[in-house]
Amino acid sequence: MSASKAKSTRKHQRSESEFAVSDKRNRVEDDFDLDLSNDIKGIMSALHQIREKAQKDGQKKNEETISSVAADIKSMIDELKSKFEKDRQIFAKALSKSSKECENSLKNETARFQALYEKFCKEKASHLQALKGKRERSMITEQEKACGDKIAQLEESLKKKKQDDKTFSILRKTLGSFLGNASDEDFPPDD
Repeated sequence: MSASKAKSTRKHQRSESEFAVSDKRNRVEDDFDLDLSNDIKGIMSALHQIREKAQKDGQKKNEETISSVAADIKSMIDELKSKFEKDRQIFAKALSKSSKECENSLKNETARFQALYEKFCKEKASHLQALKGKRERSMITEQEKACGDKIAQLEESLKKKKQDDKTFSILRKTLGSFLGNASDEDFPPDD
């Protein structure tokens, strides 16, 4: 037993010494784990701070980029507004000049038209007067011709009548000479 007791005691001592080493190791490991945990926590905290700073820097950079782009856009819009205003003024001047030219041209054409219209009215009146005069002359000519024809007819008729009168007078004279009682006084002289 003594050998078995000694074995058991040694086993127990070894177990105790192992336990002490193991316990010591566990303590060291616990201390190491605690230190490691604290270091990891510190590292994690530093990483969180770095990430937050990076996010803030990124956000700041994004804000700066947005602000820069907004400033560029505003500058471009201001340039476009300025160019548009210049173009509008140039167009307005050209339009005003063109409008004045058109107005002057219209005034000139109106004056020309008025002059032509007045000339037309005068010529129309003179043509109407001339036409009226031609009609009157034509009517007068027709009347003169008709009157001339009537006068010619009347003259012809008068000549015939005179001739008939002469013939009648000759006949009377001839008859009177046959009859013996006719005198020249009874017959008027011939024309």
